Amino acid sequence: MKEKHSKRILVTGGAGFLGSHLCEFLVEQGHDVLCVDNFYTGTKANIAPLLGHPKFEFLRHDVTFPLYVEVDQIYNLACPASPIHYQFDPVQTTKTSVHGAINMLGLAKRVKAKILQASTSEVYGDPQSHPQTEGYWGHVNPIGLRSCYDEGKRCAETLFMDYRRQHRLEVKVARIFNTYGPRMHPNDGRVVSNFIIQALAGQPVTIYGDGQQTRSFCYVDDMIRAFHGLMNTPEDFTGPVNVGNPVEYTMLELAERIIALTSSSSRLEFFPIPSDDPVRRRPDITLAREKLGWEPKVCLDDGLMKTIDYFRQALAGGLRMA
Repeated sequence: MKEKHSKRILVTGGAGFLGSHLCEFLVEQGHDVLCVDNFYTGTKANIAPLLGHPKFEFLRHDVTFPLYVEVDQIYNLACPASPIHYQFDPVQTTKTSVHGAINMLGLAKRVKAKILQASTSEVYGDPQSHPQTEGYWGHVNPIGLRSCYDEGKRCAETLFMDYRRQHRLEVKVARIFNTYGPRMHPNDGRVVSNFIIQALAGQPVTIYGDGQQTRSFCYVDDMIRAFHGLMNTPEDFTGPVNVGNPVEYTMLELAERIIALTSSSSRLEFFPIPSDDPVRRRPDITLAREKLGWEPKVCLDDGLMKTIDYFRQALAGGLRMA
């Protein structure tokens, strides 16, 4: 159902996995969408279906440089989000989180736009509190391999809240937990895409550590609903708010489920666990239920089957793995 009043909406990182789904959703709602991306991890293929749409416009731009446009709302999603990608150029990752936040907040201040920050569950680090609530301050290594992303996102949250306090800017902060679905980058090193591609190819499914680490997995359509719901909450609610699926799975359970759903002959292969990899991760979504009226609807098997179908078709079409 389309919304009554069309808005001009900027989506940074709009050609990425989450960004492209968000752009599609907003266009379907009848909004004019400006998608900004520098194609560091996003791809033209992700936004190809939108390129001819009269409500959609694409601009190739790096958010570490200022942007001058007229918009009503900003969804700031620009930043590589998988360890393989954000550790490839860690200085640029920190710049994207911090300089990007400063530039987008500056734009929002100039044009009086409402702005949403796509933060992350990584702000909790390797948590000592479980499940994680928004009141938990985290357990983060500030000088480790993952800190370019973890601390970059933590600093971005600081900037958003200070712009709120100092300039009365209307801000929203979403802390995103593991999300999966079609258009995931095939080589991003995340467990869902890794396991699916390995299983489809009949290769060993690689598990780090003993496989007892846990994660919760939210299907992309549910996540986009959460973004939209948060953006449209009353002005006095800023977040941060956890958005993710509160059902917890071990890596072993996920691997075995994907092997079964793909009817694969793959075996499990174990490797040492990476540095600072969180052992447990699960959101408490009480606040999201209360303030957004939101909770995930798509069960893991249904979401995995849609994701498996996407990768199966992509691989048949010559998807490049590097």
